[in-house]
Amino acid sequence: MPQLRTTILPRSTCAASAGHHIIGAGAPTRGRGKGGAVGLAEYKKKRRFEVTPEPAGGKAPRGRRPKALAYVIQKHRASQLHYDFRLEWNGVLLSWAVPKGPSLDPSVKRMAVPTEDHPLEYAKFEGVIPEGEYGGGTVMIWDYGTWTPEVPDVDAALRTGELKFKLQGKKLEGSWVLVRLRPRGRETRPSWLLIKHRDEYASDEDITVTQPRSGVSKRLLVEIARDDGGDLETAASADPPELLRKLLANPRLVTPPKKGRKSVWHSKKAVS
Repeated sequence: MPQLRTTILPRSTCAASAGHHIIGAGAPTRGRGKGGAVGLAEYKKKRRFEVTPEPAGGKAPRGRRPKALAYVIQKHRASQLHYDFRLEWNGVLLSWAVPKGPSLDPSVKRMAVPTEDHPLEYAKFEGVIPEGEYGGGTVMIWDYGTWTPEVPDVDAALRTGELKFKLQGKKLEGSWVLVRLRPRGRETRPSWLLIKHRDEYASDEDITVTQPRSGVSKRLLVEIARDDGGDLETAASADPPELLRKLLANPRLVTPPKKGRKSVWHSKKAVS
């Protein structure tokens, strides 16, 4: 029987992980980058593509793996604000929801809850998911770029629960790690932690506050909601209040609206 290597962090280092221990190896992982039709089955089951503008995703790309692997973080104000952290692997975007967003401080461990794989096209999605649909709310491409594994075998790292990598993004750079927590009770999809490694890009700057705008359109969430027919009040609740006060005092700072604003579509589907 192979020896299992387990890393335990003191609970005081991570308020979000209360009741958890970190396990570095030996626990199985489920639904991580199965690729193509299998990996996207859960994603497609949860969405009505005749209603939502989200991409349906095509067949898994064939052939050699791309030279550069896509990385994206989408700031998403749905029922609650969170940041969707996505890494391209095996033809899909592996996805984790990070409630408090990434931290540049290596002493801060951010909870990252695994979600269903997303199609590669989702990396370019910024807009409004209609109210009543799964994940209804405003979505921003907060950061994007590429990522490079710092492990020889990504699939093995996902299975053992410790994926080290470098980000080459517009906002996030340098070395990071995703570490899976020991499952609690009957939990079948254990949470992970997203942690910044100590390097020249580490900082105590709260980058989610200092750089709140979209990495592609330079808009705030409230401006995306304005342009795409979303709920302005809800979207604005996830933008920095200080910045909103500046916009009210000086409207010239507001990003001009996009042409051809979409109409609001409220789905009759009950919110689950």
